[in-house]
Amino acid sequence: MKRFWQFLGVFLVVLVIVLIANTLRFTRLQPEVTPAADVALDEAALVRHLSGGLAIQTVSYQDSARFDSTAFNRFHRYLETVYPEIFDRLESERVNDYSLLLKWQGKQSELKPVLLMAHMDVVPVDPRTRSQWQQPPFSGAVADGFIWGRGAIDDKASLFGILDAVQFLLNQGFQPERTIYLAFGHDEELGGNRGARRIAERLARRGIKFDWVLDEGGARTGGLMPGVQSDVAMVGVAEKGYVSVELLVEGTGGHSSMPPLETPVGILCKAIAALEEHQMPAELMPPVNQMFRYLGPEMPFGMKLVMANLWLFQGLLTTQLSQSPTTNALIRTTTAPTMLEGSIKDNVLPARARGVVNFRIRPGDSVESVIQHIRKTVQDDRVNIRVLGTGRNPSPVSDVRAPQFQWLVRVIREVFPGTLVAPSLVVGGTDAKHFTELSPNVYRFIPVKLTPDDLHRFHGINERISIQNYIDMVKFYVHLLRKAA
Repeated sequence: MKRFWQFLGVFLVVLVIVLIANTLRFTRLQPEVTPAADVALDEAALVRHLSGGLAIQTVSYQDSARFDSTAFNRFHRYLETVYPEIFDRLESERVNDYSLLLKWQGKQSELKPVLLMAHMDVVPVDPRTRSQWQQPPFSGAVADGFIWGRGAIDDKASLFGILDAVQFLLNQGFQPERTIYLAFGHDEELGGNRGARRIAERLARRGIKFDWVLDEGGARTGGLMPGVQSDVAMVGVAEKGYVSVELLVEGTGGHSSMPPLETPVGILCKAIAALEEHQMPAELMPPVNQMFRYLGPEMPFGMKLVMANLWLFQGLLTTQLSQSPTTNALIRTTTAPTMLEGSIKDNVLPARARGVVNFRIRPGDSVESVIQHIRKTVQDDRVNIRVLGTGRNPSPVSDVRAPQFQWLVRVIREVFPGTLVAPSLVVGGTDAKHFTELSPNVYRFIPVKLTPDDLHRFHGINERISIQNYIDMVKFYVHLLRKAA
């Protein structure tokens, strides 16, 4: 027994030494940079440009019959009016009538081009919430230091920020060394199949490959990362996949006064409850573990020790992350029952009960593995399982060791001194997914700073962007384009 305690004591001492040694070797990955020179912009004009664009209701509806071509044509005319230098000097073409592709020819055609992206469409505004908006949702109002309206963050600010930066550089007499493409889809909120996908297909037919691609996705955040005091810029190097699955149970129906022991509704509810109870497994896959590698060295010693020794603490960290919906979405394929259909009347047994469950698929899983999980979990042949649409697998993970990623990290830190940069996983969908065949370096980041109060404004009430935030976005794109070129 004495030897056991001696062995245990030695083991613990060695373990502590290993943990501390790993922590001391856990060096920071944030490069030291020289802050970018400030840019003198016509700030009033920038605000007018975005404000006017927010007033045009380029809404994407699930019902394609509600598509308003007039609004999108008006938006194109507005861009041509506001940015005359761009449409005079850059090659422009419409793709599938409403998306826009611009080409800024570089001096050196042998250099690989780069691509900046955004989208012009926005989600609808629920009519029941209009009275809760502090400013009308399609007013583009400028008030209280903010520019208000649907699309102010998602994603017209990116579109106008890019164009304002390009026009500024054109007026400065700037011409890039490498060619720069701009791609603005018109149906990102519906998946981008009619817009960005068609642009990508057209570019692929022309044999164009990009050095890197930058779309929306991650952002600058403040106060959202536990243990990190500085602002953090999250650069999405991958995005989750998507599949919705229909669960259908059929029966004979009848009067509710004589129900069978199990009804279609009960069988369906058991299946959905089983899926909620038995979630798909959580794991720290790239790029989430890479995010902790970038941010871990910036944390207090205790948290830093955990991040430096994930070989020991991964299970503990995974359990902790599973407790919050925000962080849980980073580490597993999520399960979200979204739709239920049953009887047409309260005293009628339904002849069929239908449910829809939406899964957001993390890297490492696939549409096929989701279906296998459903069958294994439900284990009831009475529940018919059918994929709605085609679904899509998660995107490839761009290599954070690539020079292009390291370059982007430096650019962000040059424009926003003191900001930490980390790779991340985008849990929603972006148009960037359509371009992964055109470049291995596909990044998702908008240079807007978000606080916890801003998160509910995405697709929600009182979407807005501060004037200073928007000015900083334009400055970022100016510096990015100069460095890229």
